[in-house]
Amino acid sequence: MRHQYPLPLHHSWPLFERARHFDLGWVDRQDIRPPADMTVGVVGESEAMTQAGVGVWHCDLAGDSLSWSPTVYDLFGIARGAAVSREDAVALYCEGSRAAMERLRAHAIAHRRGFTLDVEIGPARAQTRWVRLIAAPLCEGETVVGLHGYKCLLGPALG
Repeated sequence: MRHQYPLPLHHSWPLFERARHFDLGWVDRQDIRPPADMTVGVVGESEAMTQAGVGVWHCDLAGDSLSWSPTVYDLFGIARGAAVSREDAVALYCEGSRAAMERLRAHAIAHRRGFTLDVEIGPARAQTRWVRLIAAPLCEGETVVGLHGYKCLLGPALG
């Protein structure tokens, strides 16, 4: 299915619906940063998420710094653990998806709302692919200090 751009803002949702949008078996979870057990060979949350093709990401708004789980690196076709700036990551989004994502991101920050969006990315050294982006703001009081969420491949698994 081909999306029409720009997408309307009906893809955003209020923070009190967070559990519904982030429910991947962890309904009571409030923190969606990469699990602490990211060491290779350790079985736990990160292994289950990797096997399910779900990547976890976080963006600190103070410096636009990113932290990704290994699955997100794989989705973008970037070597695991490589330093990635937000600017470089955003450049891998296809134009229509980039515009829609930036619009929803700005809305999420301004209005403290989460969003879900299917985006097309052109990963380094790979064909374009569709990824579901689920994002929610991290707030300190009334101030949004970061965004975090999940990314998962739509379609065939990564090889």
